[in-house]
Amino acid sequence: MKTLEILLEKRWILKSRDRELYYQVKDELGTVKKFLMEKLGYQVIVNPYLVKVEKMPAKPENWMGIMEFTQKIEYVFFCMILMFLEEKEAEEQFVLSELTEYVQGQYQEEQIDWTVYRYRRHLIKVIKYCVNCGILNLNDGNEENFAKNDTGEVLYENTGISRYFMKNFTQDIMGYTCPEDFEKQEWIDVNEDRGIIRRQRVYRKLLMTMGMYKSPETEEDFAYVRNYRNMIQGELAELFECELHVHRTSAFLVLGEECRMGRCFPEENTLSDIVLLTHGIIDEWIQEGEMIPGAEEQIQVPREVFREILECCKERYGKGFIKTYREMTTGEFCESVQNYMMELGLIVIETGTVRISTAVGKVIGKYPKEFLENGGRDE
Repeated sequence: MKTLEILLEKRWILKSRDRELYYQVKDELGTVKKFLMEKLGYQVIVNPYLVKVEKMPAKPENWMGIMEFTQKIEYVFFCMILMFLEEKEAEEQFVLSELTEYVQGQYQEEQIDWTVYRYRRHLIKVIKYCVNCGILNLNDGNEENFAKNDTGEVLYENTGISRYFMKNFTQDIMGYTCPEDFEKQEWIDVNEDRGIIRRQRVYRKLLMTMGMYKSPETEEDFAYVRNYRNMIQGELAELFECELHVHRTSAFLVLGEECRMGRCFPEENTLSDIVLLTHGIIDEWIQEGEMIPGAEEQIQVPREVFREILECCKERYGKGFIKTYREMTTGEFCESVQNYMMELGLIVIETGTVRISTAVGKVIGKYPKEFLENGGRDE
């Protein structure tokens, strides 16, 4: 069993939801626990309810939020649900109106009025996420009744898992005022040993990000990868199928076809395919000399030029896309692809320009010649 892949892919393994997997992972935890703790600095939680690895990135990325949430208020509602459940025992039941009264009383930024539909929709989205990930069990009723009418009731059960969702902090965080405070706190318990901090930071970057890039701020980390690349490659290859690619100013951990550790690129969706095709056009332009990589192997182009690349992709390959993307206006298409690439860290939008990451050159896609010759598929 690929224990490390499972632990890194899943938020947690719940005994109540997957009893067999829980015991399998628990039994084989000894084979990867040392690696997780020493190389990544991750704590492993094992108790009668779950097995969980406290995964923290070396640096927060755009794609690391809860993908089901799209608005700030949904994160606030989620935190309030966790607070609400702190006062509940495991297997204790409660009705939705108890929760809505609590949220209404705790929310400070604005007055929550549950007769307003958008507030109800935001809360329902958060509650469904809680049910899906095992924090709550739905015992009776349906959230959609609440969506139709603010008096609709639903009966829930607290599973007791909510207390393990948030990371345990060893320091008082009440005085923290910005995300950087949490990043600094992450390394406090390492006793300021720079060697340990650097090693754990490097392994986290390789495992948790699209790529690792050399810069004045990361010079030390990149030197570690170059000096110990064979050791890192051998160590990781023993645990899962992968290859470490180290270039002059970048390093990438390329996973094998059967390896899955959480969200990977390319994903199995049309938008991911479109991005691969976009990468192919960028590669063509580089080969033809229309775009020239800079000293750091990155490319910076005016935003108008990047939009031209996206328009070229839609024009050349659009007939092969699913209906959703075929029928998008050029503006909608460009915005959708651009936002997705920004989310994955493939591009960075700057004032008037787009900085294209080196990762773009690692994976490209093209349709067969027959596709272009036949003018695309028939519908």
